[in-house]
Amino acid sequence: MLYIVGFGPGGYETMTVEAVRALEDSDLIVGYTTYVDLIRPWFPEKEFLATAMKQEKERCLLAIQKEEDGRKVALVCSGDSGIYGMASLVYELAARDEALMKRIRVIPGVTAAASGGALLGAPLSHDFLTVSLSDLLTPLEVIKKRIRCAAQSDTVICIYNPSSRKRGDYLRRACEIALEYLSPDTVCGYVKNIGREGEEAAVLTLEELRDTQVDMFTTVFIGNSHTRNIHGKMVTPRGYRLEEEAAAAQERT
Repeated sequence: MLYIVGFGPGGYETMTVEAVRALEDSDLIVGYTTYVDLIRPWFPEKEFLATAMKQEKERCLLAIQKEEDGRKVALVCSGDSGIYGMASLVYELAARDEALMKRIRVIPGVTAAASGGALLGAPLSHDFLTVSLSDLLTPLEVIKKRIRCAAQSDTVICIYNPSSRKRGDYLRRACEIALEYLSPDTVCGYVKNIGREGEEAAVLTLEELRDTQVDMFTTVFIGNSHTRNIHGKMVTPRGYRLEEEAAAAQERT
């Protein structure tokens, strides 16, 4: 059995019961070094194998090989295993082996859009787009086009991987595209180190966000024209006609 486990943002309490059971059922846990270090204290009796960043294919092949050797393997991903996770790559690598495909089980987890959104308030209560600013696998022009389309259509944008040492100005570029269609006062937010030491959340304007320094462990939210800052919380209304109902009630009295 090969479990592909999304373990959430980083805290044991934010893991799903299903994820915990899958990890307990496994005798080998494979993952990116940082993620292995995060979950090792919770499962000290397990064997762990870790690979470095940018070794995703090697990591998946290692997990497949160990499963084929008869091990019960859990390949761990932060957040959700199918949202910017390893699930699709494992399926692609296993595509020629129907028997192996049947032994793969994807375990969902709490993705950063959900966990980060909860810390900020309720920024994703209406339509939204998630986009990664990492151009390792997606051309930058494609990323910019997606941001432009979302901003032009007044859709909330949730940004993963907003910055790195080589992409220090990518968030600024994204904000400048959004500013072509959205007000500088558009309500935005960001969350760093969700569920981990150093957790930080802030609500600010799009203009302020443009000049904010973030890192790869940050998730960024750009609101739409209806998103509000309600006592420090980023809230995108679902569309209930609360003001009209309140006005009608006032008229009746």
